[in-house]
Amino acid sequence: MRMAVLGAGAWGTAFAKLLVDAGHDVALCARDAALAASIGRERRNPRYLPGVVLPSALRTTADPAEAVAAADVVLLAVPAQHLRASLTGWAPLLPPEAALVSLAKGIELGTCKRMSEVITEVSGRPLAQVAVVSGPNLAPEIAAEHPAASVVACVDSDRAAWLQTAFQTPYFRPYSNTDIVGCELGGAVKNVIALAAGMAEGMGFGDNTKASLLTRGLAEMARLGAALGAEPGTFAGLAGLGDLVATCGSPLSRNRVLGERLGRGETLAEAVADSRGTAEGCRPAGRCWRSLSGSECRCRSPRVWCGSATGGSGRGRWSRR
Repeated sequence: MRMAVLGAGAWGTAFAKLLVDAGHDVALCARDAALAASIGRERRNPRYLPGVVLPSALRTTADPAEAVAAADVVLLAVPAQHLRASLTGWAPLLPPEAALVSLAKGIELGTCKRMSEVITEVSGRPLAQVAVVSGPNLAPEIAAEHPAASVVACVDSDRAAWLQTAFQTPYFRPYSNTDIVGCELGGAVKNVIALAAGMAEGMGFGDNTKASLLTRGLAEMARLGAALGAEPGTFAGLAGLGDLVATCGSPLSRNRVLGERLGRGETLAEAVADSRGTAEGCRPAGRCWRSLSGSECRCRSPRVWCGSATGGSGRGRWSRR
């Protein structure tokens, strides 16, 4: 099967490797022509996945038209806040029957739309042609072929099952789900909870605090999801609890690490200055979720927001008493 991954960050690169390992013809498209050439020549992506050797069969390019030509599946691996602008340029190039798969976990600032909503709006494709991948999938671990599982969600159950089979490798076990709303919300909301878990770690709080954050955070995620049309049970699975545990507990999680630095007293600008990736749980997502939980679905909102925790000024205002 022919597949294209648009976006050569850590997750896009890791997923492109996974797809080659699954036996597909894969093109990885980087925005930076120099990076694309370097990956193709060196078989490594030192900027985002240092130390990982990429398959020789992986094709690389900086030309999205070349990448998506005749593709059966196009995977969108750009940060949530850049998806609309990127897809606007890519949409005319996409094969009409290709499945469009979002690898991003976040909510669009300003519109509060999920990634599948952005994709259908910009591409003009029906929702049944769009899928999302969500679960405990830290890119360096997937690239290192550590055993992991995930969820492929699509409202078309046949397409979800087809993609589930297509993405499977000896080390990566996808499950299919038709609750695309729940899977996307789980992947986005856990980023905010992970910031709080990192803050607790940075401030020196113990496991009781972090366990309380995760447990109550999960309950509030499920309430928010149900109010927005998701199945509450989705949040007890890989796209909810699984992703939450990995993101809140791992030093590989950008959101957790950012929260930890804020908890130690760094400003937001200081904390993000040397980050190689995007922490989707930061202020944009926090503002969107505050809007969703307060004005639209009328449910009790999550207790911890990045905007509140930084006091709007970029410096943590919690104190350890």
